[in-house]
Amino acid sequence: MRTFDLPPGSTPETCLAWDEAALDAVGAGECGPLLWFWESPSPWVVVGYGQSIAREVDVDACRAAQVPILRRCTGGGTVVQGPGCLNYAVALPLSLHPDLETITGANAWILSRIGAALQPLLAAPVQIQGHTDLVLGDRKFSGNAQRRRQAALVFHGTFLLDFDLARIAELLRFPSLQPAYRQHRSHLDFITNLHLEPNVIRAALRHIWAAVPGPVPVEASHRIPHLIASHYGRPEWHASR
Repeated sequence: MRTFDLPPGSTPETCLAWDEAALDAVGAGECGPLLWFWESPSPWVVVGYGQSIAREVDVDACRAAQVPILRRCTGGGTVVQGPGCLNYAVALPLSLHPDLETITGANAWILSRIGAALQPLLAAPVQIQGHTDLVLGDRKFSGNAQRRRQAALVFHGTFLLDFDLARIAELLRFPSLQPAYRQHRSHLDFITNLHLEPNVIRAALRHIWAAVPGPVPVEASHRIPHLIASHYGRPEWHASR
């Protein structure tokens, strides 16, 4: 597996386009499995592919704060990006492991590996809750989602490290769907920061995936301009629901 960081200063649209670009490159057999990371220096909101912006996001608060609202290609819930939040993604051929053949199997297999990578760094057990959340105790620190093609999947998520959690309560509405373990708790009563350095997380995930650092794969990067032109760079696509 090759691992790399997206170039500093990558736009939100570019960060989102990488999910599809890597998925298509791996699915076409143009490159092997990929693991990559990125961080945003400024806040923005991203909704899941099928979500309604008006239902999930406080649009007026985002406009007042000049926070962009974008859409990604995967499912899952709405998140706020920004300083103190580390993002990771893996693009994997489905042939890599039998559990990747199903949505639930992939969720369990990938999150179990990530939990095992993080466990030595934390004082409390890492648990999987609500299918795709990683939690300490009853508080969520990582949300995850996937998108699948015939031969590959992309699986990505966030790690709250030293994020301004109040921004989440400020910019998002109470989610339309919640896992049972949330028990109607507010954003601030539901989430937590890990207070770890981003490079510590990077190293742990690279180790668990036996990933070797390398250059940004041109097999995927050449797809980025088309993906931005076709939808990620089009405001009407992001606002389509």
